[in-house]
Amino acid sequence: MKICIEWTYRTPKGAEITCRSEEMPAAQGLLFAEDMEKTGRAKHIIFIDSFNITWTVKEMKAYLKEVETEPHNITVYFDGGFDRNTSESGLGCAIYYEQSGKSYRLRKNTFSAELKSNNEAEYAALYLSIVELDLLNVHHLPVCFIGDSQVVINQLSGEWPALEKDLAAWADKIDEKLKKLGIQPEYKLVSRKENTEADRLATQALNGIDITGFKEIMKD
Repeated sequence: MKICIEWTYRTPKGAEITCRSEEMPAAQGLLFAEDMEKTGRAKHIIFIDSFNITWTVKEMKAYLKEVETEPHNITVYFDGGFDRNTSESGLGCAIYYEQSGKSYRLRKNTFSAELKSNNEAEYAALYLSIVELDLLNVHHLPVCFIGDSQVVINQLSGEWPALEKDLAAWADKIDEKLKKLGIQPEYKLVSRKENTEADRLATQALNGIDITGFKEIMKD
C-alpha cells in the first residue's frame, strides 16, 4: 500500500502549518512518522491511502504487522497464447511474493477453448493471476503486473483506449475485480524474452500440460 503523510508542524513560538508528503510505501511512511514524532514539533500525524482513507499511526502499525504474516511485495508475470488453427488458448502466470520473512513462487496455467484472439488470451491470463491472488487472500496491497502484451499493458494503464468490445469487457472485468480486492495495480511492459516463465506456462497449457506449483525460494 502507498500512502501520503499529513501532519501539523508547530514552531517553538506556536505558529502552525499543515504539511503533506509525496506518495510513498506505507512502511517507509511509518518510519518518517515515528521520526517526526520524536522531534515533538509534528502533531496530528495521519496517513492517507490511495482510496483517500485515513489511518492513524497506531492503525498503520497494526496493519503492517498483520501484512507481514500475509502475502506482500507481490510481482505477477502473465502470458496468454492463442493457436489460430484450433482457436485454443493457453494461459499462464507466475506469482512471486513474501510472507512471514520468506519468499515464495506460485505457478499456474490453464487451457481454454472459449477465447477468440491472442489479445483476449493475454487478458484472460491476467485475470487468471488475479483469481490466484484472491485465493492467496491478497487484498489492499500494491501489485506489479508484468507482461509482454502491449495491448493489455497500455490499455489497462490508460495509455491506449480499449475499442474492441471483447477486450473492453475484459478490461472492465479486471478493473472491477481489482477494485473489489483493493489491489493497487502497477503495469509493466517487458519483452517476450523477459517473460519466458509465463510464456512457457501458457505453451504447456496449450500442449495439455496442467501445472499448479508452489515453491519456497531460498535466499542467497
